[in-house]
Amino acid sequence: MVGCSPRARLPNSYGTPSASPHACPTSTPAIRSRSIPTPRFYCQDNNIALRCSSRSEQHGRVLARRPSADVTHLDPSDCGRRRRRPLAARVRSAPVSGVPPALRSRRHSLADVALQSDFFPFYVTVDVVVLTLREDVLHVLLVERGSKPYLGELALPGGFVQPTEDLEPAALRELREETGISLRPRYLEQLSSYGAPDRDPRHRTISIAYLAVLPRLPEPTAGTDARAAGWYSLEEVADRALAFDHRDILEDGLERARAKLEYTSLATAFCDPEFTVAQLRRVYEAVWGRPLDPGNFHRKVLASPGFVEPTGRVRSGGRGRPSQLYRAGEAAVLHPPVLR
Repeated sequence: MVGCSPRARLPNSYGTPSASPHACPTSTPAIRSRSIPTPRFYCQDNNIALRCSSRSEQHGRVLARRPSADVTHLDPSDCGRRRRRPLAARVRSAPVSGVPPALRSRRHSLADVALQSDFFPFYVTVDVVVLTLREDVLHVLLVERGSKPYLGELALPGGFVQPTEDLEPAALRELREETGISLRPRYLEQLSSYGAPDRDPRHRTISIAYLAVLPRLPEPTAGTDARAAGWYSLEEVADRALAFDHRDILEDGLERARAKLEYTSLATAFCDPEFTVAQLRRVYEAVWGRPLDPGNFHRKVLASPGFVEPTGRVRSGGRGRPSQLYRAGEAAVLHPPVLR
């Protein structure tokens, strides 16, 4: 325009001049008609921003932002666009909850991936129900907790599983560390899993319980976080509170043992390598909690093939004739079973 000098170029968002047509500095710049830019959402560092996609707004100009954030994540050398990051990083930073519908429609696949990878952390522990007979009375191994929670209360031996540890080795390790019993149980089986959300007041914990049966166990020695350890008869713990949900675990372990005495050879795991039928009967009486007829029980045991095998030796002493000694047979399942 005659009589007018070129208009000074206006600085953009980063202070660099932007190319503008010549205009008079004293006159109001003419508003050029243009199409309304299409808003575009994007995610960056857990912020939701609305960017205009028109050509004149390519220098990082943010129209709406929630919450406010600096522009350090924008790249001036790339026309003001945000730096591109790996897909995994963008998925991790993409907010899932509270995302507006427009963003959800554009980032639907990324939100799905984020939901599938956002798992709640939890811990895994092992607890062991150890049963044995002491003077023909069924006993369970318990420890007294030396740390919170449930400080000073009785609990089953157990603890947390290490990152590189399998479940059964973890159960045997915790048994050894807390009670000093390092013998591998003759009978050890996974009892059940316990995952009530409130079973541990500290955090979300899943416990895998094991049932162990051993004969003639020594006195335990407390270690690690156990203040004391000892053998308790069922009568001694009937009215005692147990930590966490260990009362339920103990009851499940006792019922498993009672049931498996009927149709498996579990009773032989309570006995020495050589035993009499009378000693085997006392195992059933202690676990089932009631007396059995000696003659009837003797016939049931010998009627189950593979349950016991005679050793050819006898045990003398006491009144009456010597008792024949037996050892555990090869049968794992009893047929017919020894029913209660």
